[in-house]
Amino acid sequence: MAKAQYPKGFAHYPLYFDAAQQAGLIEAVSAGAKTAPFYLPRMPRTGTPMSVVLSNFGTLGWVTDKERGYRYETNHPVTGNPWPAMPKLLQDLWDDVTDHPVQPEACLINWYREGSKMGAHIDNDEQDAKAPVVSVSLGDPALFRIGGPKRGGPTNGLKLFSGDVVVMAGESRFCYHSVSKVFYGESALVPKGGRINLTLRRVRLPT
Repeated sequence: MAKAQYPKGFAHYPLYFDAAQQAGLIEAVSAGAKTAPFYLPRMPRTGTPMSVVLSNFGTLGWVTDKERGYRYETNHPVTGNPWPAMPKLLQDLWDDVTDHPVQPEACLINWYREGSKMGAHIDNDEQDAKAPVVSVSLGDPALFRIGGPKRGGPTNGLKLFSGDVVVMAGESRFCYHSVSKVFYGESALVPKGGRINLTLRRVRLPT
């Protein structure tokens, strides 16, 4: 079978984080959720609930609702609290796998519970579109799919396991990608089960 051809700039680092580091990241997520609890986001215009619940680390956090749509905010939309600080382990990851000159400002925390998926999309709510997107998988494995710059084209699938890291830079930064399946119950790492995905992003242009 032919080897999958991924877009230029796409990189996969299997088991980048060891078991102890994965547990440390889950502890950081649990601690952060005490002041920035997971909440159910809703799609712009329709108000349709997404299948994941989310929170954020960093000085900015990605949010969405019916009234104002996709955007970044400095505070949690429900509690009004600032987002918890970015864990150093994630800052070090960014420095290790990217050559971007400035640190990420946001880390979106998506919790995929049983039955959760993520439809095909491009991360394009950031001013600094040249900055890569760095994604960390924790907990249950997931089938990640990435295609091209147009919606509905052919895709390549990659099963991501807990501790894996994916980088989308260059051309791949502007390609549609999705999570078509979570293999629920295959990992005991996440309290109450499921998959945690951490997505590091630089939002504003460097000054």
